Amino acid sequence: MNIPEKLKYTKDHEWLKINGDEAYIGITDFAQKELGDIVFVEVDTVDESLDKEETFGTIEAVKTVSDLFMPVGGQVLEFNEALESEPETINSDPYGDGWIVKIKMNDPAEADELYDAAGYKDLIES
Repeated sequence: MNIPEKLKYTKDHEWLKINGDEAYIGITDFAQKELGDIVFVEVDTVDESLDKEETFGTIEAVKTVSDLFMPVGGQVLEFNEALESEPETINSDPYGDGWIVKIKMNDPAEADELYDAAGYKDLIES
């Protein structure tokens, strides 16, 4: 199981990669394996400000559709448009080219409440 050390994680299996007051959000390796083959990603919240744990989009796999939740509050700046034609990138590269949205965080300190790699590993193994 791939759990990069430099990221933050949520109980809902999203990851957050922080760069100043901006951050990238995607789903974890664990989540993409649980979902199976991803066939569609929908994000219609670009330019919207959302609170922590609000839904910013949905991800559809062959068997199910799941909501995507904001790890921290912020404004959705960008959707990874490459996912429109190649959503399976999330399966093959969940922490790289499979990022889903880029946000501007309202309060970067909110990220301190998220799991670190060790905490997330404990969560998925329990």
